[in-house]
Amino acid sequence: MARSNRDPGFADVVGDAALETLASGLGFTEGPVWHPYEKWLVFSDMPEDRMYIRRPSGAIEDFRRPSNKANGNTLDRDGRLLTCEHAMSRVTRFERDGSTSVVAAHYKGKELNSPNDIVVATGGAIYFTDPTYGRMEYYGVPRPQDLSFQGVYRVDPDGSNLTLLVDDFAQPNGLCFSLDESRLFVNDTERQHIRVFAISPQGELTGGAVWAETKGEGPGAPDGMKIDSCGNVYCCGPGGIHVFDPSSHMLGIIRTPEPTANFAFGDEDLKSLYITASSSLHRLRVRVPGLRLF
Repeated sequence: MARSNRDPGFADVVGDAALETLASGLGFTEGPVWHPYEKWLVFSDMPEDRMYIRRPSGAIEDFRRPSNKANGNTLDRDGRLLTCEHAMSRVTRFERDGSTSVVAAHYKGKELNSPNDIVVATGGAIYFTDPTYGRMEYYGVPRPQDLSFQGVYRVDPDGSNLTLLVDDFAQPNGLCFSLDESRLFVNDTERQHIRVFAISPQGELTGGAVWAETKGEGPGAPDGMKIDSCGNVYCCGPGGIHVFDPSSHMLGIIRTPEPTANFAFGDEDLKSLYITASSSLHRLRVRVPGLRLF
């Protein structure tokens, strides 16, 4: 597995394990999420309009079809699956009885663009990005945009109090909290950088300075983003997955054979990085574990 090590500390974080391909021949994979107790992985395939589940046995099966061109996924504090649906421009929750409830779909009476990626705070508040990719061919359903901006939102767990937090992004995409949840990192695919915001006790965002740039050789752009248990930030970018230490210093790049859209830490020790890279699903063992979602 090729790597671009810019710092000796990269090996301490990522290691030197080989990349394992778990599935191939897919459309465009996205949104992997690992359930820490039920031990399954769910991920999306936008152009195929379906979601898959990888069982503890390793078997990969249909989870939801059609999926409304689902993209990003995460788990709420009760272990329920939250999904960003490109085709329907909404965030939904998969309830325990098998039904689906709508968490967010409209802002001030106008349809959201296409919720893309999503995270949940310890207190249950849901944060998500809303670029326009789901209104494009292949990744979604082409249609006019209702809103005049691409924003970042927060909504209460029950779907109330949808709040626009930031509206000055070109195309907001991946996001993750700092370890103490005092800051929120949000990347901008079009501008190829990561910004950082302070989170107030009420959940509002301030600041927004550029924290790091994700530029380099090879196909790919800022997309999925996660933080590990030591505060290192992983972000998709040119050539694969860019890894930064907590001070925003670039450690290196995990090179992938196809452009990478997203990834999630999983397995019992949270040291397996499940990578959704275009037409494939890969797994890479790393040295520093990720964080349990609930």
